[in-house]
Amino acid sequence: MNSINTSTLIIGAGPAGLATAARLRKMNIPFEVIEQTDKIAWSWHNHYDRLHLHTVRQLSALPHLPLPAEYPTYVPRKKLVDYYLNYAKQFDIQPHFNETATSVKRDGAKWQVTTAKGTSYSAENVVIATGVNRVPHYPSWEGMDTYKGQLIHSRNYKNPKPFEGHKVLVIGMGNTGAEVALDLAEHGLETYISVRSPINVVPRDVNGRPVQLTAQTLSKIPFGLGDWLGTQIRKRIIGDLSKYGVPMSDLPPAVQLREEGRTPVIDVGTVAYIKSGKIKVLADVSRFHEAGVLIKNGEKHDFDSVILATGYHAKVTDFIEGIEGFLDKYQVPKKAIGEGQQKGLYFVGFDNHKLGGILGTIFNDSETVANDIYEGEL
Repeated sequence: MNSINTSTLIIGAGPAGLATAARLRKMNIPFEVIEQTDKIAWSWHNHYDRLHLHTVRQLSALPHLPLPAEYPTYVPRKKLVDYYLNYAKQFDIQPHFNETATSVKRDGAKWQVTTAKGTSYSAENVVIATGVNRVPHYPSWEGMDTYKGQLIHSRNYKNPKPFEGHKVLVIGMGNTGAEVALDLAEHGLETYISVRSPINVVPRDVNGRPVQLTAQTLSKIPFGLGDWLGTQIRKRIIGDLSKYGVPMSDLPPAVQLREEGRTPVIDVGTVAYIKSGKIKVLADVSRFHEAGVLIKNGEKHDFDSVILATGYHAKVTDFIEGIEGFLDKYQVPKKAIGEGQQKGLYFVGFDNHKLGGILGTIFNDSETVANDIYEGEL
């Protein structure tokens, strides 16, 4: 068995792993990075084609290297991939590719990490940068195994071409589901979307100003006034979508994010398509049948294809021994810095419930983690 000793091992070469590695490089702290795929930022290579960041360029960069000024306000997927590849070169980040961590456990003063290839890493510090979107969530419905149409998770959706001529149902109206449905409808496909839980939908921009910047300003206003103003903006721009079948949350967007962990849907055009009838809204799915689904209100619909925009799990319990007590109600690590039995473990990019988005979380977490590791080196 190949064995490697290092001060710090980073698991994952996506944005979280890159950000942490760059900060450690600046501090002259040695590290190794393992990545289960064959690419830097693999997920961004494989997201659907039309994807752009919903966060603005100036608040979406990794530490020590701004996104290029010539990039648009909302950076497209391919340009972000180019940035991440260049970022790895700039900070000499050279991951061990095709190395999947299968076991992370304490062994005396160090952590032992074993990979599927049989490689063993021994490190004082282990940074978990595998993300909240590691494992696609596949709900189970009665009759699902009898469905004869095409059934995929949104992770495997790239563009509308494979669905030409299809009647398509997207299950789930988070940001991914809303945008996949829009992509299909814009290309003339008969598109439906199933919405289960009450949601908040907010405009990406208001009068040319990104809503992210407005939300940050509103969050600083005391006595809940900012939340109230955010709700008024949503009502004026988006309106009441319940008349179109979309259940709307009674909570202000920022409150729902904080209290329920539900990220507001950032509208990039889906609302207009719903209001025009080009995207039809259905209630929650009750079960599948051979040709489609039965809705909980009793309606029966046939579909050629169903796309599950049903989210992901972090599932760090799959490979970290004894981590259960350090997880919150969303089954993600409670803090960026491990404590007690988790001392020496670090977690970057798991808090997806802040207004700054996951890239903002990564920027801040990586600083917290790198500083703590640096203090431990003194």
